[in-house]
Amino acid sequence: MEIFQKKVLFLCRQIEELKMMTKHKGLLAVVVAVALFIAIAVCWGFMLALAPNFKIQKTVYVYVDEAKDFSALCAQLDSTAHCRHLSSFKQLASLMHYPSKMHTGRYAVRAGMSNLKLLNDLRGGHQAVVKLSFNNIRTNKDLADCLSKQLMPSEEEFMRLFNDSVYCDSLGFTPATIGALFIPNTYEVYWNISSRKLMNRMKKEYTAFWNGTRLNKAREIGFTPVEISTLASIVEEETAAYDEYSLVAGVYINRIHTGMPLQADPTIKFALGDFSLRRILFEHLQVDSPYNTYKNVGLPPGPIRIPTIRGIDAVLNYVHHNYLYMCAKEDFSGRHYYAATMNEHVKNAARYREELNRRGIQ
Repeated sequence: MEIFQKKVLFLCRQIEELKMMTKHKGLLAVVVAVALFIAIAVCWGFMLALAPNFKIQKTVYVYVDEAKDFSALCAQLDSTAHCRHLSSFKQLASLMHYPSKMHTGRYAVRAGMSNLKLLNDLRGGHQAVVKLSFNNIRTNKDLADCLSKQLMPSEEEFMRLFNDSVYCDSLGFTPATIGALFIPNTYEVYWNISSRKLMNRMKKEYTAFWNGTRLNKAREIGFTPVEISTLASIVEEETAAYDEYSLVAGVYINRIHTGMPLQADPTIKFALGDFSLRRILFEHLQVDSPYNTYKNVGLPPGPIRIPTIRGIDAVLNYVHHNYLYMCAKEDFSGRHYYAATMNEHVKNAARYREELNRRGIQ
């Protein structure tokens, strides 16, 4: 009887152990399933938000214009930033409600950047600055084109301001002189700056540039800042040699002070709208234009290019001499002969003219 009882008790214990094992296996399965789910979720979240998602070696830029087109932005990320998984960017953007919160601007995509970091910049409007520059600009249209290629406002927007005499007057300029407002340098601005805000910024830079020292030098010559810029623009078109700027400026200032016409060939090219001319002929000098300095005494209505700081300072610090004439050297070095008398000038001009003929330059 006792043996029978022991066997029954043993069997009961075995049954209980089997029940416990079954229960533990079910719990283990649940734990494994939950752990697997969490691991997948973490991995998915990492891939979605934190993993580097752009296959680039250096920083590139994407742009959001006034259309705020999410599809266009995605296309840029694909073609410019070489997005590895565009679908993950779109998913996170949707979760963060970004398409409805787009801000215009120029945004940096850096090597190793994640979707989350980029979207935080995009949603917050945290732009990368543009280093704005403009060099070798001759006309207002050239300037408008140059600015529109670096900033969000269009060429047409800038041209409307440049051609608006009332607006130009509010800044102290005319459509003919508005180019003088732009002092060539490198300026940090945001890509989506409005055309008017940019003009206001340039006005501040202009005022800072024309400090007391420069203004006093301009007054001593008898010129306004705009007139200095106008003369500097002619000087820079006249010679390619920086060390001649102040000499050439002296010739023109002497002519102005004696009432002689400037007779500057670069102004004829500007009047004709043909900067490729290599030889100015008598027929070119007949052009009816206020920029024809052979027919009109004094400076033309405005700059024939946006002069550099070096050119402006060369005029302000021009060399005082008695030269009234100059002629390009026949070696085509871009340098000049200078003369105080017409007889000297005629000899210099003859050498240059002979070389033009010899080379067949018409």
